[in-house]
Amino acid sequence: MAKPVSIEVWNPNGKYRVVSTKPMPGTRWINLLIEQDCRVEICTQKKTILSVEDIIALIGDKCDGVIGQLTEDWGDALFSALRRAGGTAFSNMAVGYNNVDVNAANKYGVAVGNTPGVLTETTAELAASLSLAAARRIVEADEFMRAGLYDGWLPNLYVGNLLKGQTVGVIGAGRIGSAYARMMVEGFKMNLIYYDLYQSTRLEKFVTAYAEFLKSTGEKPVTWKRAASMDEVLREADVISLHPVLDKTTFHLINKETLSRMKKEAILVNCSRGPVIDEVALVEHLKENPMFRVGLDVFEDEPYMKPGLADMKNAIVVPHIASASKWTREGMATLAALNVLGKIKGYPVWSDPNRVEPFLNENVRPPAASPSIVNAKVLGLPVSKL
Repeated sequence: MAKPVSIEVWNPNGKYRVVSTKPMPGTRWINLLIEQDCRVEICTQKKTILSVEDIIALIGDKCDGVIGQLTEDWGDALFSALRRAGGTAFSNMAVGYNNVDVNAANKYGVAVGNTPGVLTETTAELAASLSLAAARRIVEADEFMRAGLYDGWLPNLYVGNLLKGQTVGVIGAGRIGSAYARMMVEGFKMNLIYYDLYQSTRLEKFVTAYAEFLKSTGEKPVTWKRAASMDEVLREADVISLHPVLDKTTFHLINKETLSRMKKEAILVNCSRGPVIDEVALVEHLKENPMFRVGLDVFEDEPYMKPGLADMKNAIVVPHIASASKWTREGMATLAALNVLGKIKGYPVWSDPNRVEPFLNENVRPPAASPSIVNAKVLGLPVSKL
């Protein structure tokens, strides 16, 4: 039996009880719930990842909805507990929901929300940051300085890679992959090669237009190419950023064999899903190829890293912070809260989950809709006509 979980309560006399398994950035999400007569309970337990038993204790005997985190195991046990407590709404404070058994949610009639549309630029920016940090060996140089080892300029001290004129490869040219590609092409005048099952016409038009601009100013124009296979990207690109969905076809997409096809001095960046990379194979590749560099925001067995990864000087590792800008994290909290509120109040589901600006404008009341419910069709929820 789990121990009692510490909580912070807002609007204790509210009609609807909404639980958040973690404190979330900002206060707008709290105020939006309170304004609609919700009692908001926020778990303040000093524990990074709550167990299933902890969350069942939080849900208690009466709970209308829960805002959860992607580190939690939302399956049959939690959805049945939520339904027994009278709840019909759950939302991840994340765009991904690999931690959620949607079939179990369907079984108990619980709506599952997520928060797309607010992470695109922020995630792309971190991928670009990791690309630049790896190319110019910034983390290594920072550690060198802090250790007091710098005693004067040297011609070969932390020589890295120039990005201008090199080729950036994107695997998965959806919203985030395309945003990253635009940043690298326009910011560093890199040529683009991308692989995706679907043609990214908007991205191609952007690069074409930018190439024409460069040509008009007397500069060498950038180029783009849609690769016929992922291997083509691996062979040709100097910097490769991964942006695929995670499913059976992309698990260990990057492995010993595919790593061997990349350039010896290539840079690999992953801000998508950890299991896309075979981390054991990556560690071995980093050991054998000291000029190969990697920037990782996600890990195969998060929050853990495979043995040896932390020791690699040619690896930059950060703790899943791709969405960690103030605007984005506060927006995610707002969208998650409105997903839960919308189901509780019987609102329809927003027609386009990637067009979330109306929900994030703090100067106006958000639309009477749930921003994004992934199982709306299965549950037969109406779609907003707003």
